[in-house]
Amino acid sequence: QAELVESGGGVVQPGDSLMLSCAGSGRTLSNYAMGWFRQAPGKEREFVAGISWSGGITNYGDSVKGRFTISRDNCKNMVYLQMNNLRPEDTAVYSCAASTVRRVVTTVQGYDYWGQGTQVTVSS
Repeated sequence: QAELVESGGGVVQPGDSLMLSCAGSGRTLSNYAMGWFRQAPGKEREFVAGISWSGGITNYGDSVKGRFTISRDNCKNMVYLQMNNLRPEDTAVYSCAASTVRRVVTTVQGYDYWGQGTQVTVSS
């Protein structure tokens, strides 16, 4: 089974940028479509971004379109989330996930493996 580990979270001010990384082990992540989700205190888990197994198709949640970019480097077995112009409402635990569907998936139910998450806090 694939194991996913996120990194890159931290505390930043509004307007700052962060790059999150997701490293895979156990299996080559090129076999999976990948996604990023986030969950803020008291809220449901929210779809942030998804990418197909080849990287040719991406999808984003409405709240992050134009600010976040998902990418992958299959040679390094890594997936990334570049977050620009961060807002306080972006504060959440961000988790990466892998889907055996391989194409872009936007629902929690569509993913098979999950990382433990990394905290992103946006505050002035």
